[in-house]
Amino acid sequence: MTFEGWMRLRGLSPSSIKKYDGAIKGPMSEWAMDGGLIEGPLTSIQNHGQFETIASALRDLPIYRERNERGHNMYNSALNKYAEYLSEKFDNDVEADIDSILSEDSVSATEKSNLIKSRIGQGVFRQRLISFWGGCSVTGYNDPVMLVASHIKPWCVATNAERLDRYNGLLLLPTLDRAFDSGLITFGESGGIIISPQLESPELLPVSPAMSVQLRPMHGEYMKFHRERVYRHS
Repeated sequence: MTFEGWMRLRGLSPSSIKKYDGAIKGPMSEWAMDGGLIEGPLTSIQNHGQFETIASALRDLPIYRERNERGHNMYNSALNKYAEYLSEKFDNDVEADIDSILSEDSVSATEKSNLIKSRIGQGVFRQRLISFWGGCSVTGYNDPVMLVASHIKPWCVATNAERLDRYNGLLLLPTLDRAFDSGLITFGESGGIIISPQLESPELLPVSPAMSVQLRPMHGEYMKFHRERVYRHS
């Protein structure tokens, strides 16, 4: 879901949506790039922690302070809203997760290797999912080159054992993986797809209400977590 679409669902006025969206995409992105804070627009940042670091530095720029004061704090409000938008997602900072694995003294070198490969969708976790599912968990498409090993309970809140558990994973085509990872789709107890109202034009992905997965009882707690904590209900 775009920042603009998220603000609409949150009930912001059309004038506020236009101002905040324009400020993030326009002048504030330009100030951040001109100041050497980033090499692309602010909308390229999808990690909440990384955005907060950049936003803090952006607020220190003289041009930001001047324009924010002249604009009656509008730029601060836009930054806060974008941070709120990012905070509703589970962080997907691969580098930080890998650093965290490497810093764990109690984990053996072999397990660290397995966990790192699992984090980037490779290694034993991916092998287990391919062996279990045979193809895309939803469509059945079976060319491994096109399939992504996706965690049901997100990596950042899973234990090391859960991160390697075949029942904590779906094998998905990239568009389905992105939608699932972002909480824009999930699956019910019987495996039927549940599509978030935040997913714009699902038919273009394509995502269909007829889609489903064949879940085992061992998937139950993982998928329940996804429905309750990751899925975007509104």
